[in-house]
Amino acid sequence: MRGNIFEKILGQDSLFIDRKAFDHAFEPSRLPHRDHEVEALVRNLVDALNGHIPSNMLLYGVPGSGKTVVTRFVLTQLLEKGKEMGHPVNTYEINCRNVDTKYRVVQTLATQLHQRGDTPIPFTGWPTDRVLETLLHRMDRAGGVHILVLDEIDNLVAKAGSDLLYSLTNMNTLLTNARCCIIGISNDLHFTQELDPRVSSRLSQEDVVFHPYGAPEIQDILQERVRSGLRTDVLDGGVIELCAGLAAREHGDARRALDLLRISVQKAEQRSQTKVDPRHVRLAQSQLEHDQVTPILRTLPLHQKVVLFSIRLNEENGLRNISTGEIFRTYAEACMKIEVEPLTPRRISSLLNELDTLGLIMARNVSKGRGGRSKQVNSAIPKAIDAIAIMGENEPLIDEASQGKYMLQGKL
Repeated sequence: MRGNIFEKILGQDSLFIDRKAFDHAFEPSRLPHRDHEVEALVRNLVDALNGHIPSNMLLYGVPGSGKTVVTRFVLTQLLEKGKEMGHPVNTYEINCRNVDTKYRVVQTLATQLHQRGDTPIPFTGWPTDRVLETLLHRMDRAGGVHILVLDEIDNLVAKAGSDLLYSLTNMNTLLTNARCCIIGISNDLHFTQELDPRVSSRLSQEDVVFHPYGAPEIQDILQERVRSGLRTDVLDGGVIELCAGLAAREHGDARRALDLLRISVQKAEQRSQTKVDPRHVRLAQSQLEHDQVTPILRTLPLHQKVVLFSIRLNEENGLRNISTGEIFRTYAEACMKIEVEPLTPRRISSLLNELDTLGLIMARNVSKGRGGRSKQVNSAIPKAIDAIAIMGENEPLIDEASQGKYMLQGKL
């Protein structure tokens, strides 16, 4: 092989003008079909420019419904206006799936207010109260209004409880020269039911619900990104409609549509084609489904595989919104068939939370009145993927379990 192996590809004309336009972190100049939600944030946060404390807010909606991008869009403009008016506003965004302990959240916030001469706060080692006192001191020193955005706040509550949120919502009583408000972003409409009532009443002073996008709305979003991200006339008719339709079918996730369109264009480029057609979208769909799910399914620990096997088995029997009790019964029966000691129901509940975090299932808490709370579980794995077969490829016990007969509850 002569010459550099990258020469051939580098010489190709790209169908992209700006590939970043299809990134999840891209901040567009317009937000189609989110005027009401933008207005709700603006009407609340304008208080920061008038020297008042904005209300705390909770933003709810399914993944890909625009919660984070709308928040960033509004806060960017708020910072610009604050500088113009000479009213200092500080904003912070923390993803609580990555930063999920009280210490790490407070340490991250305080570190962002670090100035020359300040003692660095270690990742671990200080008492949490000392880190909180340092955060309050640095906020007062900076002055103005501080807006704390806690993305995926439900994950923080699930792991760290209400203690941190109590401390954060209590900060205005301790600050002298500054004020703060909290914007929580969550996929779970019911997570506040797990909070201490004192925290819940302080936190959710104003709620905004982001409804899922429909196919026509996703088409408009894609058209905006295409104008800034792709060369003219590279998409055949029906490509945007197909990407939007596939994403709308999966809970109106605009990020899914962006991924589909981006990978479709890449598929055309890989084949040295100058037009993207619906066949490329189908290839992209297949790649997304298998690339995201298959490696995870293959590497799950045995008991997680048996739990997921139990969920899929019940779904194949026509059951939806499967109770944890029904999952455990099938799980215990499968363990008996493969001669494995079953875990306790409490441990199975933890495994369900882990599968939910991985995006393999959708689990939501439901209230049963005096009967307490329970989970309703559905698989989030695309139907085109045979999860049981994939798990059984490198785990003979799953293959063995799939050969047995089970006492399953009928379709409700």
